[in-house]
Amino acid sequence: MESNFKSTQDVNFQTLNTGKEKAEIIYISTIVDQSQIHDLFYRPFFEYANLEKFESYVQSLPYYKSFVDEQETIKEMLHGTVVLLIQDEVHLVGLRHQENTAVLDASVETTIIGPQKALSEDINTNINLIRHRYHEKSLKIENAPNIGSKSNIEVAVVYDAEKVDAKVVEEVQKKLDKANRPIVQSAGELHRALTNKKKRLFPTMLVTERPDRIAYNLSQGKIIIMIEGLPFVLIAPTVFFDFMSSMEDFYQPYWVSKFLLSLRYLGLGISLFLPSAYVGVTSYNPEVLRIQLAFSIAGSRVPVPYPSYLEVLFMLLMMEMLTEASIRLPKTIGSTATTVGGLILGQAATEAGLVSNIMIIIVAAVAISNFIIPINEMSFAMRVMKYILLALTTFTGLIGLVIGTIALIYYLVSLDSVGHPYLKLFYGESKQQS
Repeated sequence: MESNFKSTQDVNFQTLNTGKEKAEIIYISTIVDQSQIHDLFYRPFFEYANLEKFESYVQSLPYYKSFVDEQETIKEMLHGTVVLLIQDEVHLVGLRHQENTAVLDASVETTIIGPQKALSEDINTNINLIRHRYHEKSLKIENAPNIGSKSNIEVAVVYDAEKVDAKVVEEVQKKLDKANRPIVQSAGELHRALTNKKKRLFPTMLVTERPDRIAYNLSQGKIIIMIEGLPFVLIAPTVFFDFMSSMEDFYQPYWVSKFLLSLRYLGLGISLFLPSAYVGVTSYNPEVLRIQLAFSIAGSRVPVPYPSYLEVLFMLLMMEMLTEASIRLPKTIGSTATTVGGLILGQAATEAGLVSNIMIIIVAAVAISNFIIPINEMSFAMRVMKYILLALTTFTGLIGLVIGTIALIYYLVSLDSVGHPYLKLFYGESKQQS
């Protein structure tokens, strides 16, 4: 039994010994109600005169189960059962404990019909949540060196030993050993400390708050890096596809999930390329449009006193400010203030002739499309990238947009996540399930 849980930190093997009598007790501390262990097992063992009486007592406990075989015993342990070895006899007592009261609903990665609970800020509670969603004896939980010379934050590495690539585990452990930031207080800071390229733009590790996403990624052979005091974990290795997928894709019918995934990629294209394409077409190559549309755009821009790139830049920056304001303002007034501010700003700017009507439509489309990306880190990266493409298009027209797109693809191809290609279509044994 011990060989099945080797190097797993939350599995306890304890010997009860009075000098004459001896018994073994085995349990997984993160999913067992430890408050009852002492009263139900430790105290009675030392109070009873012999092992026969203690064995009879154990068999009378609620949730007692008889031994079937080793595999069934391991399965029961993974569901919160305590195993007692008394005189070569195996006894099972269920003491399942699930943390739910201290766990809040997911607020960053929400789903409609999926699980609603997120992670906690307590690392043991998070391990409890994971074990209740991933019942495998090969699940390993290892304590990594504490991170931060001043913060000294506890870190745990979680993976499925049968699914994971041993080289990936070794690489992650090396990166954790070399992480030398004085203070680490967020998953993003740890991500930065573990990345070779410090001045990166795109995330190469996925930050999530969802236990169901963690369980799915464990089954795909990925590694989970948990940090004490944070309701988020890091997942590695990750590919670009992971940042565009939502757990909602697994809970919807096949064609619905494919439609939603296609919608996200369409939104990504609109957010990234539409502002630059507008500048390139209106300022350099209006002939690519149908004549009616070209006249419509030119007519709406008649009262605008400056070039299209300044118009686009002005509106995009105002949109970014509204987005930041909605995050920083108190929740009770944030949505109202930004909605009213956006409406007044758009209407006033149009009536004053500072921007064209079509520019309002483009900015609204870009704002909506940017928020369709499920993972915030990728959404932020794309928000920055669209300004780089806009600058290239401003100086060189649509040729600059094409060159910028090629350079972006080349940059993404050059990235890797713990040694795995970033633009690899999928990572793991199986693709997204239907």
